[in-house]
Amino acid sequence: MGMRMCGAVAVCGLVLFLTEVTMSADEAKDVAFPELPKGAGKLDKDAPKKFTETKSGLQYRVLRKGDGAMPKASNTVKVNYHGWLDNGKVFDSSYKRNEAISFPLNRVIPGWTEGMQLVGKGGMIELQIPSGLGYGDRGAPPDIPPKATLHFLVELLEVK
Repeated sequence: MGMRMCGAVAVCGLVLFLTEVTMSADEAKDVAFPELPKGAGKLDKDAPKKFTETKSGLQYRVLRKGDGAMPKASNTVKVNYHGWLDNGKVFDSSYKRNEAISFPLNRVIPGWTEGMQLVGKGGMIELQIPSGLGYGDRGAPPDIPPKATLHFLVELLEVK
């Protein structure tokens, strides 16, 4: 009888373990799409409602698949972007300036360098960048406080 009980406990333990694994795999929740700034292109009809997290902690979802080349860290990209904080406050937006910007991907915050390599030219990506991949403990005064999570909507216009 002791063997059966041990077997049942082991099975129960396995069921609990699998339940916990399943629950952690499903922790990613549906997140509403951001309000698109004036001038932004459209989202794919099948754009994901959940974010994917990379090993570094960057969270992203490709809102429109690009059909062009995916940049490397050594490339220069031309983008339109919209950036906001957890509280919804917009801290920067090329859309509002009505002017796209170009920069080398290896000269920006690590979250951008990593994130922009996940979408092709012509695509749109949403990034949630933890402070360690953004401006860290110091922030970027006066607009970005210390330890801030950064949110970006980015359209990749060109890869050079």
